Formats: sequence, structure tokens, C-alpha cells
Amino acid sequence: MKRQNLRTMAAQAVEQVIEQGQSLSNVLPPLQQKVSDKDKALLQELCFGVLRTLSQLEWLINKLMSRPMSGKQRTVHYLIMVGFYQLLHTRIPPHAALAETVEGAVAIKRPQLKGLINGVLRQFQRQQDELLAEFAQSEARFLHPEWLLNRLKKAYPQQWKDIADANNQRPPMWLRVNRIHHTRDAWLSLLEEAGMSGFTHAAYPDAVRLASAAPVHALPGFEEGWVTVQDASAQGCMTWLEPKDGEQILDLCAAPGGKTTHILEVAPLANVMAVDVDEQRLSRVYDNLKRLGMKAQVKQGDGRKPADWCGDTRFDRILLDAPCSATGVIRRHPDIKWLRRDRDIKELAQLQSEILDAIWPHLKPGGTLVYATCSVLPEENSQQIAAFLKRTPDATLHDTGTPEYPGLQNLPGAEEGDGFFYAKLIKK
Repeated sequence: MKRQNLRTMAAQAVEQVIEQGQSLSNVLPPLQQKVSDKDKALLQELCFGVLRTLSQLEWLINKLMSRPMSGKQRTVHYLIMVGFYQLLHTRIPPHAALAETVEGAVAIKRPQLKGLINGVLRQFQRQQDELLAEFAQSEARFLHPEWLLNRLKKAYPQQWKDIADANNQRPPMWLRVNRIHHTRDAWLSLLEEAGMSGFTHAAYPDAVRLASAAPVHALPGFEEGWVTVQDASAQGCMTWLEPKDGEQILDLCAAPGGKTTHILEVAPLANVMAVDVDEQRLSRVYDNLKRLGMKAQVKQGDGRKPADWCGDTRFDRILLDAPCSATGVIRRHPDIKWLRRDRDIKELAQLQSEILDAIWPHLKPGGTLVYATCSVLPEENSQQIAAFLKRTPDATLHDTGTPEYPGLQNLPGAEEGDGFFYAKLIKK
């Protein structure tokens, strides 16, 4: 695969996300298999970058072109975006970015459009300063769809700009040190010996943030299961779940298995059942268990129908990492901004409440259920738990928030974890 085709591949990937509603995590890996190792990173950078800054690139195209490309020429629209992104946000020399993007027209059998692509990109170069000054005054500068900005403004009148800004940053790389093998500080020493540095988290005892991202094979003991890539906020679930050896523990909506394995690191002798509705994603749970040398009962099943997969079993602890809008992890998955719709939030909240109601009878009296989401929207979080407490007389909120504002909400921060919500419920 010639290097100049990377721009075309990026344009086609973004087109599949925006026009066909496909997830970038499904679209990108097959494309990366077609390019050399050194080009994989650039292809990823172009796809993620264009989706992160899509509002800006769309705004520029509307300013510089009298009418949008449509039909079979739509890929060219995204190819021009890839060109803008390189000129604005990468260190690729402008002449190389320009030449390779223009050549991209040949790869999609539109050689007659090379002149158009070249003209638009050169016009942008000439007018860059005044265009960017105008863009900085537009609503598009927040790089979020309008419906999501409106929800953030309503929920966080003081903080919405900070949340939007955090969503537009590159995410930090957080790791979880496997306490079965090493203390966090002992593993940090190994990291320093390997020429890297990391920072601890004040609240989460296994969490390490790398000073700069690194490939997993460079991390001391990754293959041996000494360390796992997992965001700090996701690790916070264990603070509230507090699993113990010998207990019967359910990890519901478990894929890809990061929290399942964390339960077994904290309580290696617990009996853990990991359940997810998505059979394909369950393969990742098996992979994680295998790398860490752990065993759990893994089942495919719908959280709304627990009797189908656990009969009348009751659990000491349940971790429900509920399906959600994922608005807390946009910096890791910028396609979320463009795949989600405003109407999805109501549907997701309904699904969450159905799962909560269905699984609660499977918690033993005195048992703990931790409800968690990677969302920042109150409808899926504090409002969801407030409604559940109101209709569930034997549920009490414990250590996380107040009856008026139940749960704890983490917001995404540059050096902090992702946006995440937790509520700890105990059955009377």
C-alpha cells in the first residue's frame, strides 16, 4: 500500500463513521492491517484528529467551497478535511501534506478532481489567519454537536466549557498495576529502569499515569500480566465495590473485561461471573483473563433477563457498568460526538433502569451493588439513581453522594481520569 493512500484511507474511514454511523474502533483496525507499522500510527492520528476537530474542518469547507461535494464525490469532501487537518494540527511539512492529499484523488479514481483539492487547500493557506480568527468567534469552536453542548450547559452551567475542552484533548495513558505481582511503587521503579516515568493517582491505589504514551510491549511485564491499560476513573469502581475473597461477585456488562480482572486482582479467591450481551466483545474478556492468568465464569446474556443466565443465583456484590452514552470518554473515542443523537439519551436511561430493576433481586440482603457509567449526563447518572431509590424501598445509598444528588461524578481532566459516575447501593 503506497504511503500517499493513507490520506484516502483516512478519508474513507471518516466517511464510514459520519455517513454510515459506523464506530471508528470497527472501521480502523482492518485498514491498519493493510499498512506498514510506521504508517499505522499516522493513519490513526489522521482519523482520530479529523473526528476530534470535525466542526472546524466542516466550517472551513463551507467557507471555501460554494457547494458541498455529494454522491460519489463525497469521499473527496473528507479528503479535503484530511488536508486541512494536516496543515492545522500536525508537523507534516505543508508541501508534503498538500502533495499527498492531492494524490489521494488518484487512489479513489477521481484524478480529475486533483486541481479542485489543490485549489481549496492553497486558498486555505493564503487566508488561514483571517479564517481562523473568524472561526474563533463561531459556536463551532467548541468542536461539539449543538445538542450535546446544550445538555452540558444545562447540567454544568459553570463547567461546560472545561468539559468540552477536556473532551477535545488527547487522552492521558493510565495503567493499572497488578497488585498480585508488585506494589505500585515497585512497578514504578521498574518503569523508570526502562527509561520511562509515571505519576500516581491520589485516590486510586493501583493507578499510574505515563508521562507520555508508550506501546504496551515496552511496559515492564505487560505480557506477564504485571500491568493493564485502564483509565483511572474506571479503576475507581473497585474503591466502591470492595470485593472480598470467597464472595460470589457479578460483573454485569463486563466486556472488554478490565473490571473483571481488576476484581480478581483485589480478591483473587472470589467467584466471579462476567456477563455481557455482546458475544463478539466477550472474546476480549477471555483475552484479558488469559494474559493475566485468571479464571472467571464468562457468559453471554441480557442484563434485563438475568434468570436466563444465572437462574436464581444471588450475589454478594454486583458491579453494573451500565450501557450509556459514553459522553465521559469522548477524548478516547471522538466519533462518539458524531454517532450519538439527542434522542439516544432517553432510550439509554430506559435501558439502564430496566437492567437495574431486573438485577436487584439477584443481590443478597446486605449485599453491595455499584452502578457505574462513563457518562457525564445526569439523566443516566444522578437522576437515574434518584428514581431507582424512590421505587426500591430496600435500597440505600452508601458513601456516594446525598439522597438529593446521589452518586459521585468524575469529570474528564487533562491529567485526571475520564468522565465517570459511581453510586454504591446496599440492600437492607
